[in-house]
Amino acid sequence: MLYDLARADTRLKWLVTCLLATFGVAYLFGGWMVALYAGFTPANVARTYAEPAAAAPESTMMVEHPMQMNEFDAADTTETHLVDIKLLVQDTHVHVPMYGVIAAMLSLVVLGLGGSRRAGFTLITLLFAAPWLDFAGMWLTKLASPGFAVLTVAGGWAMGLGYTVVTVLALRRMWLMPKEERTVQ
Repeated sequence: MLYDLARADTRLKWLVTCLLATFGVAYLFGGWMVALYAGFTPANVARTYAEPAAAAPESTMMVEHPMQMNEFDAADTTETHLVDIKLLVQDTHVHVPMYGVIAAMLSLVVLGLGGSRRAGFTLITLLFAAPWLDFAGMWLTKLASPGFAVLTVAGGWAMGLGYTVVTVLALRRMWLMPKEERTVQ
């Protein structure tokens, strides 16, 4: 083991805790964003990525009319957010490197968990493979078939699973493990 989070200096434990909390907030808002724009089902993801984005209209027209407050609830808010190739290129350019940094940081935490080498390799592989699946699914849905949307959904859930497993194991090892167990290993 390269280092042991159970025996680490309290400052390192605090750093890891703050890092995990920050990633947790980011994952919660990321999930919220997915819920708002693409959804959590293959059918919704396919609608978002497979359908070509409509061209912007040449002109717009605004019409004003009075509405009662209860009419706002009945307004159609289920409009599908469509992602065209340009936006998918931009999202890939921005998100993939960031997901790599997040996977690397979580992998450094994995190295201090004290599990078996096989468990470490498995968890590190999950942390990197999940965003690859996510974006491979988006691109394949856009370019090949809406059926590939299932990869995007699986990748998203795998990212959440990887983060959750690392966080639970790290917090347990750093803060909840009995003092005797921390010194015996």
